[in-house]
Amino acid sequence: MDTSLLYAVIGALSGVLVGGLATWFSIAQKITQKDQELQQLNRQLAASDEKNIHLAQWKEEYERLDQELRTQRDINREQEAELREVITRFEQNQLANEEKQRILQNSEQRLTAQFENLANRIFEQNERRASEQQQKSLLAMLSPFREQLEGFRQQVQQSFGEEAKERHTLAYEIRQLQQLNNQMTKEAVNLTRALKGDNKIQGNWGETILTRILEVSGLREGSEFETQVSINTSYNSRYQPDVIIHLPEGKDVVVDAKMSLVSYEHYFNSEDPHEQQQALKNHVASIRNHMRMLSRKDYHQLPGIRSLDYVLMFIPIEPAYLLALKEAPELLDEGIKQNIMLVCPSTLLVAVEND
Repeated sequence: MDTSLLYAVIGALSGVLVGGLATWFSIAQKITQKDQELQQLNRQLAASDEKNIHLAQWKEEYERLDQELRTQRDINREQEAELREVITRFEQNQLANEEKQRILQNSEQRLTAQFENLANRIFEQNERRASEQQQKSLLAMLSPFREQLEGFRQQVQQSFGEEAKERHTLAYEIRQLQQLNNQMTKEAVNLTRALKGDNKIQGNWGETILTRILEVSGLREGSEFETQVSINTSYNSRYQPDVIIHLPEGKDVVVDAKMSLVSYEHYFNSEDPHEQQQALKNHVASIRNHMRMLSRKDYHQLPGIRSLDYVLMFIPIEPAYLLALKEAPELLDEGIKQNIMLVCPSTLLVAVEND
């Protein structure tokens, strides 16, 4: 009887144990499933947070670009107002010049008529008593009038010549101002893209500005200068200078336009003095690094180029050039020691002409 009871108790305990284990396994599976669901939710939450961060950055970038666009539109409106004012002044000057021309022509006609009438009256009064001596005296008397008339005619012609020149110059300036307005709008967009782009985009933009300056100065691509010329050396290396300018007396000068302006863009757009100072230091360091890199290429010693002893390093944005020299005036001397001359749009042609 005791053994049966013991077996019964053992059986009951076994059942309870088996049931407990089954329950524990079921609960463990649910916990594992919940953990997996929780991990999935955490991953989704992290992805959502990352998207929110990107959205915030995109929104900030959009607002900044929108502000730049509004600023450029304000500048364009001001330039359009100035252009309208110049056109108005030109039209007023043109009307005034036409009126002046009409008055001068009428004055010349009146003086000519008065001169002829005076001569006729004198000849009529002295016709009966005219003699060779009297005629000489008459001519001598009328000579001052003739000289005055001739002087007046020359003065009128000179005045019209100067006014025509002024009108031509003013019309030319108006056309230049219109072209400059359109060009500034395009360049503002190109500059924004270039400064935010990679080095390849910046290099292409710098080369475009360099080529445009050379063409405006009267140099012709393919004749006085060449772009992207591939040169192979004896060491199976290939070099591709941005621009080669052909100087008189068979000399060449290489111009590099791949200077990075990312740090200058940070300096220009930052409103924090500390960030500006750091960006300025980075800008100067970027120029130094580019000079060292350019010096190692030895462009002025490439075969087939009758180059001078140095290379022109072109910085397409003049304020970036001046800002760097103001912060570090020794950059010019450092460049010369490395056979490099720093130039910007206003000093490029001066450097080439002096060569």
